[in-house]
Amino acid sequence: MHVFELTRCLIEIESITENEKKVALFLKDYLAQLNYRVTLQEAAPSRFNVLALAGQPELVFSTHIDTVPPYIPFREDEQYLYGRGACDAKGILAAQVEAAQRLRAAGETRFGLLFVVGEERNSAGALYANKNPLGSKFLVDGEPTENKLAIGSKGSLRAEIIARGKAAHSAYPEMGESAILKLLDLLEEVRQMKFDPDPLLGETTCNIGILEGGTKANIIPDRARAEIMFRSVVPLERIKTRLEAIAAGRAEICYAFEVPIVLMNVVDGFDTTVVSFTSDVPFLTHWGQPYLLGPGSILHAHTDHERISKKQLLEGVDLYVRLANKVLTN
Repeated sequence: MHVFELTRCLIEIESITENEKKVALFLKDYLAQLNYRVTLQEAAPSRFNVLALAGQPELVFSTHIDTVPPYIPFREDEQYLYGRGACDAKGILAAQVEAAQRLRAAGETRFGLLFVVGEERNSAGALYANKNPLGSKFLVDGEPTENKLAIGSKGSLRAEIIARGKAAHSAYPEMGESAILKLLDLLEEVRQMKFDPDPLLGETTCNIGILEGGTKANIIPDRARAEIMFRSVVPLERIKTRLEAIAAGRAEICYAFEVPIVLMNVVDGFDTTVVSFTSDVPFLTHWGQPYLLGPGSILHAHTDHERISKKQLLEGVDLYVRLANKVLTN
């Protein structure tokens, strides 16, 4: 298939996180038809990574096959391919497969393809794969970096904060204690947390992504919760220490998932960037020195207009080939 056609086929298979099986089976059959040695890794029940080898891999191309919800059907125009996963990361996957085919046509077989589940939630596929490395020296991970080599990425910390109060009739608020008001006060202090910026990575930011509590307007709420996410340029333990000091005696904190700051490799002749998002790179440490590169813009990922430029997709194929040749040669 042409890279555009493969992107379309992948987008047309819904693979929201935890529902990746159909796209994994499609890739298994497709890559086997291209004469790769293909195996499925069951990272979780009915959730499979796809590993395809041309020879003994010194370099491995990798990206993820899961997407965020909701599913968005495929469409295209002269400039773009649209749909859920177009740039995050099914177009990237198609570009890696096309690059692999070009490398093989030129006689290069020292590479593999690793497509994993769960990157959008907890990197379950990468964590599983990291327990079963193949001895590769280099990892080229695919995320939408606008075809620039990412030299660094911020860390992330996802936390749940739960405040508890005392229920009462809303006509007599003095008889209760509003968990929502307690949580709102606490979150305002969280919003005011400041950390020193990093000269390369920039500022630490915090998003309050979920806020919920209470049952009815005429009841003082006895429970409220928030889910927040930091994109950090400082060690995550520093954020935890500040959070716990703010919440002490006022709320409970549960840390759902965390990703450390990562610095990555660069190659002469490639444009570079720094990204605020995270990837599977920190969880594939046994697969070689990391490079992060891919067509598409992160500003279009996770949106209702997700898309990838056809021009950039073709350029991405060329860049993957050039990067692999440079890394393997040197």
